[in-house]
Amino acid sequence: MTVKEFRLPDLGEGLTESEVAVWRVAVGDTVTLNQVIAEVETAKALVDLPSPYAGVVTRLFVESGTTVTVGDPIIAFEVDGPATATATATATATAEDDLPPNLVGYGAIAESSTNPARRARTLPATHTTGAPPELVHAGRLAAPPVRQLAHRLGVDLSAVVATGESGLVTRSDVERSVPAQSAPPHSAPPLPAAAAPGDTLVPVTGVHRLMADAMVASAFTAPHVTVFLTVDVTATVDLLDELRPTAEFRDLRLTFLAAVAKAVCSAMPRHPGINARWDESAGGIIRSQRIGLGIAAATPRGLIVPTIPNAGALDLAGIATALTELTRVAKAGRSSPADLAGGTFTISNVGVFGVDAGTPILHDGQAAILAVGAVARRPWEFDGTVALRQLVTLSLSFDHRVLDGAEGSRFLAEVAALLHNPARAFSFA
Repeated sequence: MTVKEFRLPDLGEGLTESEVAVWRVAVGDTVTLNQVIAEVETAKALVDLPSPYAGVVTRLFVESGTTVTVGDPIIAFEVDGPATATATATATATAEDDLPPNLVGYGAIAESSTNPARRARTLPATHTTGAPPELVHAGRLAAPPVRQLAHRLGVDLSAVVATGESGLVTRSDVERSVPAQSAPPHSAPPLPAAAAPGDTLVPVTGVHRLMADAMVASAFTAPHVTVFLTVDVTATVDLLDELRPTAEFRDLRLTFLAAVAKAVCSAMPRHPGINARWDESAGGIIRSQRIGLGIAAATPRGLIVPTIPNAGALDLAGIATALTELTRVAKAGRSSPADLAGGTFTISNVGVFGVDAGTPILHDGQAAILAVGAVARRPWEFDGTVALRQLVTLSLSFDHRVLDGAEGSRFLAEVAALLHNPARAFSFA
């Protein structure tokens, strides 16, 4: 029997740490290859972590809710087979004939004795040449969350012994360097001095932290402009009511949001500047041919934006189907990193909360976002008189580096026109 340690892998997102949200196994459990052993929350999604070995769980290195740096051990197994590395040796080094499992794309790589394994290359702890600027601090490599932890715990990064790959200072390195008088490594940070009695501190991690950081980066990078338009959508509401009982739509959840999504995709080809992004490194604007339609979704873990890939190729039934599945997966907290990638334009349906309008913040890497308010019956001029009509307010925010006011306004006006008169403007079905 051999003891194998499994270290937290890079889940394919380039992240430096993840939180072990829930363990699905306990010490003493027998597991099979690729059995889900934990749910791991990254800054983007909650993902299943499969077992790289078949064997018996002998140790869980961390508890549920613990944030772990990529490369740190999280679980140990006792497996059948010749001993290739003892538990002690595995904790400190990787033997040439005992490569760590690679779960990028999920599943363990096959162990083979026919091909020699490469020895891992270790760089000096002070090596920073070529590192991204956001990782370099005081001559040390450290991710922003690790720098924040060091600041909070009063640890001088320049004095920390780095054990991460290429001299990266990890969370564990910082915690081991905490002065004796400091709080325990995993204790909650103290409340600010101005806090009132009864105040509590809510740590912001995972999806919520990513959303907060992305919103700040967007708000202070892209010059936002927002335009508003209230439109009579009675014809669209009536059309949806007519379509729901038909054979094509009877088993679908056909919503007003699906109609808005179809209108956006129909108008987009005539306004290519909307489906674009500003690229600072290229010094220009990159326009996309396909439409990756992001749908902002409020979930128990925070705001995420899953994407309908190639939405421009879908009819109304296809969009309704995609929206239903996207919402189901997002609310269950099961959106994968792939589900959240590839967006070129976002719709935020604030109307579900009874909100009439807003000024949405651009999603990172996109030039525009549309907020859809609540659809409500209100007095409106119709055929020369005042009548109760179904009205909605659309709010389009856009990056003024990519679009000027005329371009953004023309796109919003066309989307509104399609929703005002869907039967004549285009076919939903």
